[in-house]
Amino acid sequence: MNLLRHVLSIALLLASPLALAADFVVESPDIRDGDTIDARYVFNGFGCKGANQSPALAWHNPPAGTRSFAITVHDPDAAGGKGWWHWVVVNIPAKATFLDSGASAVAKAFPPGAVQTRNDFGKPGYAGPCPPAGTTHRYEFTVWALKVDKLKVDANAGGALAAFMLRDHVIGQARITANYGR
Repeated sequence: MNLLRHVLSIALLLASPLALAADFVVESPDIRDGDTIDARYVFNGFGCKGANQSPALAWHNPPAGTRSFAITVHDPDAAGGKGWWHWVVVNIPAKATFLDSGASAVAKAFPPGAVQTRNDFGKPGYAGPCPPAGTTHRYEFTVWALKVDKLKVDANAGGALAAFMLRDHVIGQARITANYGR
């Protein structure tokens, strides 16, 4: 009986939306999981000398029920224990499957309705990695599959508020974690 109960619980787990989200993937020709981020995608300021270009991202196999996507770039190693939001894009339509390199700087590069919120540098859009000198930080490039068409946030919302709302509506995530140090 215990074996049957165990088999049934595994079957239920495998059928759950979050388990199916394991097939959800994000890829990039510009950044690779575990690699060092190229200067093209690094912030230009605060002692960092990069081109501050957002990388290309493409995602595949979102979970069933996905009604929109969001993209975040977060540094979990930033001082203060809450990390640093480098990029938050919400309200990306469910039919979208990619953003081109440099999209953050070109309004027409986003699907209609998509919104870039304020990053922790205080402006909407992408702000690349720029850890304190002498340190290396991780940067999580995450595509979120959401169960709602739109989040009620605009370009003035901060990254923490947008992330709070994302977590309330997420049905799957796909992530690339890359590093940058100086």
